[in-house]
Amino acid sequence: MDEHDERGSAMTGVDPSHLDDQQLMKELETIHRTRHDTLLYGSNDALRAHNERMAQLEGEYLRRNPQRPVAAGRTREGARERTGSDTTTPATPGT
Repeated sequence: MDEHDERGSAMTGVDPSHLDDQQLMKELETIHRTRHDTLLYGSNDALRAHNERMAQLEGEYLRRNPQRPVAAGRTREGARERTGSDTTTPATPGT
């Protein structure tokens, strides 16, 4: 069976573990770029395939980069600092 076409399984495209780092990044960039249109205009099957492929590619990226740098502003704590709010303390209505 061709590695690009495995109709009997959820795999579409090349198995992410067979991509080199540059190919993986290109695939990730492409799938993220097409995400919005697929969500808005794709069939249910297209959206399902897109979800599966995105999960495969992102999972492979995370597997290869377990110690990837995380920007402080992309964490919950960093977001609270950026907005100056603490969502752990609910505001009392009317005060």
